[in-house]
Amino acid sequence: MAGNSQRRGAVRKSGSKKGAVVGSGGKRRRGLEGRGATPPAEMRTKHPAAKRAAAKAKAAQGRSSSSGRPAGRKSDDGPELVLGRNPVVECLRAGVPATALYVAVGTENDDRLTESVRMAADTGISILEVPRTDLDRLSANGLHQGVALQVPPYRYAHPDDLLDRARGAAEPALLVALDNISDPRNLGAVIRSVAAFGGHGVLIPQRRSASVTAVAWRTSAGAAARLPVARATNLTRTLKDWASQGVQIVGLDAGGDTTLDDFDGGEPTVIVVGSEGKGLSRLVRESCDAILSIPMAGPVESLNASVAAGVVLSEVARQRRA
Repeated sequence: MAGNSQRRGAVRKSGSKKGAVVGSGGKRRRGLEGRGATPPAEMRTKHPAAKRAAAKAKAAQGRSSSSGRPAGRKSDDGPELVLGRNPVVECLRAGVPATALYVAVGTENDDRLTESVRMAADTGISILEVPRTDLDRLSANGLHQGVALQVPPYRYAHPDDLLDRARGAAEPALLVALDNISDPRNLGAVIRSVAAFGGHGVLIPQRRSASVTAVAWRTSAGAAARLPVARATNLTRTLKDWASQGVQIVGLDAGGDTTLDDFDGGEPTVIVVGSEGKGLSRLVRESCDAILSIPMAGPVESLNASVAAGVVLSEVARQRRA
């Protein structure tokens, strides 16, 4: 009996042993699978490289502001991350420049994801598999659908270079400046119109203004790749400087003193467009040589900023063809 008791104790002891046992198979195989490529250090918010990049960008912005000159040729903003399957595939279709396509490990495939991966591969964009938690940290409420596109900061032209390029063209300079435009879709639509009607570039303020994001690039239908956009630290000062160099500054406003029918667009011209709600700011308005209004037959009080810019650009182009 004693021997049987000892054997039962031995069985209980061996049965309670932890760890792998014979026949466990691949229970832990899934846990040992790879998590995909590690994202760049700049994308990991707690990584020292990300902190150094943020500090460097902040210092560069401080130097630009203290110098009192417009921003340099390269934006101080960091890379932009476009999230979601529809926005990503639309950006790739529009030719938005991108450096990497991130796909979360285990993401369910569909036509949009397949097309995104194919277009990224065809254009030489890096395709990286990353843990889903990495994309969760970079999105609001994890609304990324398992895919993200990294877009580098837009390289802005210097305002002086923009004017020099316009004045060096065969036809008189034609530029558009935006004041109080905060919607990147309006910016993208204006860029598209300027390119379509033979304009030479767009000027935007450095602060309190829409910038050339992936949304603006997509709305421009690729025109942002061909048309320079400059960013000025002080829009009023830049416009006054351009006026001193023989360029007429024309603001758009429903209550303007000159109608589009009487406007002569044959001279070097900067068309200044304000927002639909705020219009032109006081200092910018005072810097204009004339305030132009668009005659309308209907009861509509004003036009969308990008639509108004397109109407005036079309008339200028017609006059210059005549």
